[in-house]
Amino acid sequence: MSTSAPSVIHVGDHVAEALAAGVPVVALESTIFTHGLPRPRNIEVALEGEEIIRAAGAVPATIGVHHGTPVVGLTADQIRELGEDDDADKASIRELSIGAVTKKNAGTTIAATAFLARAVGIDVFATGGLGGVHHGADKTFDESADLIAMSRTSIVLISSGAKAILDIPATLERFETLSVPVVGYRTNRYPGFYVVDSGYPVAARLDSAEEIATVLTTQRALGVPSGVLVANPVPEAEQLDPSELDGVIEDAWAAAERDGIGGQASTPYLLDFIRRATDGRSLDANVALYRNNIRLACEVAAALVGRGE
Repeated sequence: MSTSAPSVIHVGDHVAEALAAGVPVVALESTIFTHGLPRPRNIEVALEGEEIIRAAGAVPATIGVHHGTPVVGLTADQIRELGEDDDADKASIRELSIGAVTKKNAGTTIAATAFLARAVGIDVFATGGLGGVHHGADKTFDESADLIAMSRTSIVLISSGAKAILDIPATLERFETLSVPVVGYRTNRYPGFYVVDSGYPVAARLDSAEEIATVLTTQRALGVPSGVLVANPVPEAEQLDPSELDGVIEDAWAAAERDGIGGQASTPYLLDFIRRATDGRSLDANVALYRNNIRLACEVAAALVGRGE
């Protein structure tokens, strides 16, 4: 792994040392605790995620923007500061340079996190739910920058499917168009974030961390620029009732339309509606799948280090 990075990115000492020594490193995003989870659970989950990685013998690299500077490897104090900052922005790739002027804190989206991780030589990134194509995108062109980022960033991204509020078939079609392999981990079905099965198939099934590592190394050997999207379902015992979720999502969209919610505000609004409508059970499922994805990411990172990636 390379430890070189653009001078405008700050790399935490623990991350730089791990990369230089060939120790597995797993990237984590920060919007999950700046915008995704309620307090105080947001910071608890962020720090727990790092502990899971350490327990697996790897090194966590939580990525965010601290006072305008992109940081790969936030400290625990920086995580707490970002998680408690009511004024923290949400930074995708296009917002990273703006931080140099505003000097504000920001949680990094999947797109920005993947971009920054690869800039310093990290190969694996664990998250919860992926961005994708929003309903009505045929008129609004509203789709996440995560899609384009994954087509340009050679990284393994482990998630539990696109966020439940998105247009799943359209999202999968876009990944196909962008030449991003979408593979299921021990499943032939694309997961639905809070539920095991979204109702749609994946392009291929992989059954081990070694197989996932092989896909990434082969992509690179072929000169294919895209990353590998690994769909890892929420543990079945911890999923929401699929029939209940369908009704809640319909209600969430109706409430968003009634309240005039759109653009970047849609996702946090809808997810908060679902959390409240399920009495917090959606939050429990979200945390469960996040832990599960981090554990798999550690295995993949170890497999890649074993190959000299």
